[in-house]
This record gives sequence, C-alpha cells and structure tokens, in this order.
Amino acid sequence: MLKRRTFLLGGASVLGASLLVGWSVLPPGQRLTPAAPLPAQGTQVALNGWVKIAADNSVTIMMCKAEMGQGIHTGLAMLLAEELDADWSQVRVENSPIDRIYNSVQNIIDDLPFRPDDDGIAKRTTVWFTRKAVRDVGTMMTGGSSSINDLWTPMREAGASARAMLIGAAAAQWHVAPGECRAERGRVLHPSGHQASFGELSSLAAQQSLPRNVALKNPADFKLIGKPVHRIEAPSKINGSARFGIDALPDGLLYASVLLCPTLGGQVAHFDASAAATMPGFIKALAFAPYNGGTGGVAVIAGNAFRAMNAVLAIKVEWDNGAAADLSSTSVDSELAQALDKSDGHAYYEHGDVDAALRDAARVVKAEYHAPYLAHGAVEPLNCTVQIVDGAATVWVSTQMPALARHHVAKVLDLDADKVDVQSQLLGGAFGRRLELDFIAQAAVIAREAGGRPVQTIWPRAQDFTHDFYRPACVSRLSAGLDQNGKVVAWRGTSASQAIVPEALARYYGVPRIPIDKTTCEGAFDQPYEWPAARVAHKIVELAVPVGFWRSVGHSHQAFFTESFTDELAFAATQDPIAFRVALLAQHPRHLAVLKRIAAMSGWGHPLSHAADGAPRARGVALHEAFGSVVAQVAEVSIGPNKAIRVHRVFCVIDCGLPVNPNLIRQQMEGAIVFGLSTALQDEITIVNGQVQQKNFVDFPVVRMNDCPLIETDIMPSQLHPQGVGEPGVPPVAPAVANAVFTLTGKRLRALPLKMV
Repeated sequence: MLKRRTFLLGGASVLGASLLVGWSVLPPGQRLTPAAPLPAQGTQVALNGWVKIAADNSVTIMMCKAEMGQGIHTGLAMLLAEELDADWSQVRVENSPIDRIYNSVQNIIDDLPFRPDDDGIAKRTTVWFTRKAVRDVGTMMTGGSSSINDLWTPMREAGASARAMLIGAAAAQWHVAPGECRAERGRVLHPSGHQASFGELSSLAAQQSLPRNVALKNPADFKLIGKPVHRIEAPSKINGSARFGIDALPDGLLYASVLLCPTLGGQVAHFDASAAATMPGFIKALAFAPYNGGTGGVAVIAGNAFRAMNAVLAIKVEWDNGAAADLSSTSVDSELAQALDKSDGHAYYEHGDVDAALRDAARVVKAEYHAPYLAHGAVEPLNCTVQIVDGAATVWVSTQMPALARHHVAKVLDLDADKVDVQSQLLGGAFGRRLELDFIAQAAVIAREAGGRPVQTIWPRAQDFTHDFYRPACVSRLSAGLDQNGKVVAWRGTSASQAIVPEALARYYGVPRIPIDKTTCEGAFDQPYEWPAARVAHKIVELAVPVGFWRSVGHSHQAFFTESFTDELAFAATQDPIAFRVALLAQHPRHLAVLKRIAAMSGWGHPLSHAADGAPRARGVALHEAFGSVVAQVAEVSIGPNKAIRVHRVFCVIDCGLPVNPNLIRQQMEGAIVFGLSTALQDEITIVNGQVQQKNFVDFPVVRMNDCPLIETDIMPSQLHPQGVGEPGVPPVAPAVANAVFTLTGKRLRALPLKMV
C-alpha cells in the first residue's frame, strides 16, 4: 500500500513534470505589453510598452538600458524609430519603469558555457529554455555588450506594431484599406491625398488592438539603421541639462561621505566621532556593515559634501580587518600558480588526444602568463541619493541594475519593493562597477538616519579605488605542439583565478556558489582556431579579494594570453603571424575576412618608417572574438627613452554583424583601445596586507591625449544579427602591442602591464 507521503510526492512530481512540459512548449513570453500602463504626461499616449506619442507629434521611446557614454540610447531608439517610420528630429528618450518585459535576456544566453561554433542540440535546447525562463525570472540590466543584440527584435517589433496601429487608425478614419496607406517621417499617407501626423492619430491608434504578428522591414529598406546618426543625448551634455547620478538635487538635500575599512572586507569594531561632531556642518555619524560583498565603514551626514568629507576623516576608528588582512599581490600570484601545480582545472573545451599529440610533436612550446587585478576607474565617483518618507523610499542613482537596486534597498530598509522608486540617471562611466549594489544599499542605510530629508552619499575617489570589485588576477600556462612543417598539432591551456559569476550571484541573490564560471575561461576556450587536438581549462581559486565584472571580463586577459602565445608559435614555426593565423582558420570565413582587411589596412608586410626621434618601429597583430563580434588590431610601436613602450598607431577592424550606427561603433572602438592601452601599459592594482595601494588616477593612470595613438577603425559590412560593440575592442590591444614589442626587440613580455624593465 502506498504511503500518503509517497503518493503526494509522486503526484507532485508528475504534476511538476507536466507543468514543465506544458511550459516548455509555450512560445517565449511577449516583450511588448508591460504589467502596468506606461506613465504618460500631457497628451502622450502609449501604444505599447516601448513608445508613447503626443499630440505635438513627439515620439518618446522607453529605455531600459543604462546610458553610460556608449551611445546605447541612440542605437536603441534608431531600432524602434526605423520600424515606426518616425521623424528622427521628433524622437525623445525616457527611462523605462521596472517591468519584466525589459528583463535582459541575451547577456544570460551569452554567459552559457558554449563555444560560438557549437550548434549542437544541447546548446540549442539550453538556449531555448534559458531564453524563456529569463524573460520571466531575470532582471533588468545593462552589460555584456548585449543591448542591441538583446533588443534588436523587441524594439523593432514595438515600432512596427505602433506603425500598424497608426495606419489602422488612419484607414478607419478615411474609410480605406490599411494596406493602401503608408507611414513616412511621422505621418500616415494615402494615395488619395489623405494624410495625418502621428500626433493627430495617436489617441485613435491607442484604441486599436495590438497586432499579433507584424512584418519587419527588409534591411534593404532601412532609412535610419546603418546611418551615422548623431547621439541623441549629446545636446544635453553640451548645454549642461544632462543629469547624472551626482546631479540629483531634491529639496532639502543633505550629503554624506564615507570612510571604509582600509582592509578589504573589514568592518568597524568601534568608533569615536566626538572630534567630528565639533566640526562645521556636522549632523550625524554612524557605522555601517559590509553590504553586498563590500566593506564596512563609517559615514558622516553634513550640510554639504566637503564638510562631510572633512568630518568623516576626523572620526577615530578601531577596525576589524577580517579575512583579507594577510593577503598580498605576491601571495595571490603564488597561490594561483600553486593551484595550477595541483590541478588540471575544469575543461571548457576538449578535442582529440592532446597528450598523445604533444608527445608526438616535433617541437613543444611552453609559456606562463600573468595578469593583475584591475579597478574600473569610472570618472563619476560612486554616489547614490536616497529619501525615505512615510514608509517609502526614492532612490536617484546611476546603476546598471535598477530592478536589483530596488530589491536590495527594500531589503535593507525592510520595505516592500513597490515602496521603492528607483530614478535611474545617466552614468558617468561604469565599465561594470555599477553592476554592484554595495554603495546603493549603504546609501539607503545612511539616509534612514536623516529624519526624512534626502541624503546624497558620495564616495571620495580614494574609497572607490581601494574598495572596488576588481577584475581578477590570473595566471595561465600554455603549451602547444608543432609538427616538422610548423603546423599546430596540439594546444593546451590552463588558467587559474577567482570566479566572478558565483560571487556575483551570491551578492545579488544569496544563492550558493556554483562550481563553474564560463567567464573565467572566455577568450581562451571559445576562440575559432582549428586546433587538431586541444584542451582548454580553468581552475577556480577562492580568495578574499572582491571581484566583479570588468569591461570585457575574462576576454580582457585571456586574449592577451592566447594571442601572445599564438604569436610565439608563429615565431617558433618561422611563419608570418597573420599567415600563421590564416592557416588555423580555414573553416572561418568571417575571421579570415577580418584578417585580410587588417593586413591591407595596416600595410602589413611593408617596411615601416622610423619614429620622429629616429627610433625604429614594428607592428604587432591580434585577432579576437568576443560578445559575438570579431576584432583584429595592428599596433605600431617603438621604444622611447627609459625603455618606455610608445604606441604610435592602432588599426582596428570589426565585424559586429549589421552595423546599426557606424558613428557609435567607431567611438566605442576608439574608447576601447584607449581603455585597453591604459591597462596594457600602465595599470595594475597591488595589495599589501589586504589593503589596495592605488588611490587615484595618479596611481592608476589613463592614457592621455599626448600619448594617445592615431586610431583608424574599419567596419565590415554585414547583414548578420547585430552583435556586441562596447567591449570587443578591448581584448586585442594588449597582445597586439606585446607582439609588436617582441618583433622590435626580441623580448617576449608575458605579464601585464607591459614593461621593458
């Protein structure tokens, strides 16, 4: 006889399986209609969750992605405006509310541990289920160079649906067939001479049913997409009307400054604020715990920012330094190397018998590479403004994670999420730092002490640099076998570092740490080179240094390892570096086309003139695939006085699928190259006794205008689905420069930052 518990569990299992099967065959969730109507002002009418049209013919497009200087508000607005056939001069943008239809899908898909070449049933099934699930249980975020890729279809469908509703309204009013009408530059037209603006039709259009299926334009008919359109937010940045997080100025504003425990992850044991309390403008001092993986500290609320900054430094604090107190950069590097001595790591890609191929190789080449911790160094310092009144909170913040920001503010204040209003602002840079929530939760706790007045918490620059969530330090060991003709017969790569995704998921959602993380090995296991036998693996090492997503994540250092070592193999095989790569890409025409273009563009193979001071110059090349895009770069390098590496010119070719806005793509490549050069040549985070030594841009410098090379970018034509742009330009810079240095000097630099001495 079945026990009642067995029956119930069995029934639940059958029911759960049935529900799962039923859910799996349903189409993916819609991304057009929000749970609540869009907020409208004046004569605005919402036609779906992405667009509002007002009587004055203005078109307001909702933005669920953060504008942090990458131009995404312009690129996304172009997608919807194209299908709507709007007049671009009348297009405006507005931050969207928090809603499931704005959940980011593609960045989660991109984090699945599959190679781009993998088109197997396991990948297709996993992607299908993940795409469905994330639409319901994911979150709004900006990251992973996924915004255009993610919203390419939803925003175009939103524009096409709104256009169909406007045409339907016009046809009903004119008693003609909708198929006889067309939209053009913000108006609906009919051959009979009837015409009306979108604004005139908007109210009637809102009464139309949302079309179930809409035909999207053929790319040959695009009038806006593909054009070098100027950035939509540029005028506001020129005239000063743009509002970043630090520009939030609600009435009655107070300011807070923080002093965090100098040791990463530490907290306050005891503090004495008596000296600070006597200083002008002082209102209150408090201690706060570490939030969301951060570090604890003390804060002072005062009448203005400078008084708060001065007063917090007067507090006497006894610190509880925590687990990181004995940690140093040298001990981290040693621990990572020891991990490689003890483990072969988790294999993310295996093909053929690597051990046998290495044994039979005519020559085996080995190398070990190192990369340091890196800070984000965004120009706008971390800040967040919070006001708590009558059991509700308003948060003004520059964030890449508005929905999670709301959740964590509600959590620390013990409020329901619907009692927290997040007002997203423009971001003065981020590079991944504003995916974190530590400073937001901290600001909410501080504002709770202000008696209902708003408080803007601003981190001094030194606190930002010394309490970041850093790009992980990494060590990689590579070996490869060559046959008698210099052809690669085997490739083995194993690296060791901390893992970002398990730590981030624990911070965001409180879930147990997962044992694998594709981002640790991306840039190594997912490259297109056709190795006859290969094993690419990574060993996760847990350390007390907080790590987070940094522009191009694992690609940022794995590209340096992979592309530098590929150059080492070309030299060992006595082959031209580009020709050597071509031989490994026979089945990858997209990559071959990029290599061919960079060779022609850079004058590869032709002699280079000397630098202005007479120093010889040399070229180096790197090819890398990241975030769906293929980028090749050639750097022209010389060695200056004091053995300083000087980069005179960088050529860049990108295939990012269909180029939505060439202006934005070139700007992103230029910015990525400057960003990548800064870290390739100058930047590292060093730790002594658990304390970060770099405190400002003087210690962590950006390439300045007088040292910036001439950058030339070429964009490959394509009709493929648009791919990432914000990050793919970073990874090839360091290896291109390092490879040029080797050509010039014969010295192989295997550690970042690149130094000749």
